[in-house]
Amino acid sequence: MIKTLTREQLAKTIDQTLLNPIATPKNIEQLCLSARKNHFAAVVINPANVVLAKAILRDTDVKVCSVVGYPLGVNTIETKVFESRDCIRKGADELDLVINLGAVKAGNYEYVEKELGIIVNVIRREQIAEYNRHINIKVIIETGILSRDEIKQVSAIIERSGADFIKTSTGFGAKGVELDDVRLIREVVTRNIGVKASGGIRTFEDAQALIDAGATRLGTSSGINIIKEYSAIFDK
Repeated sequence: MIKTLTREQLAKTIDQTLLNPIATPKNIEQLCLSARKNHFAAVVINPANVVLAKAILRDTDVKVCSVVGYPLGVNTIETKVFESRDCIRKGADELDLVINLGAVKAGNYEYVEKELGIIVNVIRREQIAEYNRHINIKVIIETGILSRDEIKQVSAIIERSGADFIKTSTGFGAKGVELDDVRLIREVVTRNIGVKASGGIRTFEDAQALIDAGATRLGTSSGINIIKEYSAIFDK
């Protein structure tokens, strides 16, 4: 296998994720400590765990990411705005936001554009006025239930909204990410927006293939295993 990333570069593509609703504070602490040790890009946790994660990861290079409208995406716009603000005020540096998938399936792209426009504008305005830090916004589209045309349409809307990433899956959908999903998104958007692949990423081979396809972040609960496999191959 050809080495295309350093260990440090690979680690900074990984969002180490724990969204199990029965995760305990001890589980969250272990997640954060392992992310800190491995210098992952972020931990992704449910909103109720943001304060704890931020306390553990303050003054480290690991971001705290929480979820909005998760996992179904059918909250009202007002609820998603509240969730976004609440997570940020409690310390979140990044948000993984699920779009209204029913609107996409109905072809109501006007609603999708309106929803994202409102939420992104609120966050961008307040990140300057109140938080003094950039908030990464990653928009989840659930590629496993969308047609190719739907993926293209919604990817273009997300880039126009000013969000930072398009994320492929919640991890709760019918299937996880596929290489063609990432390639298709990359056909539509520019390099100004990131692509976060998620769902079923368990090995370094999976990670490398998705990065080669155009992913710039990886959402996974297997970050430690991916780093260990990388080290077994290249750190001899």
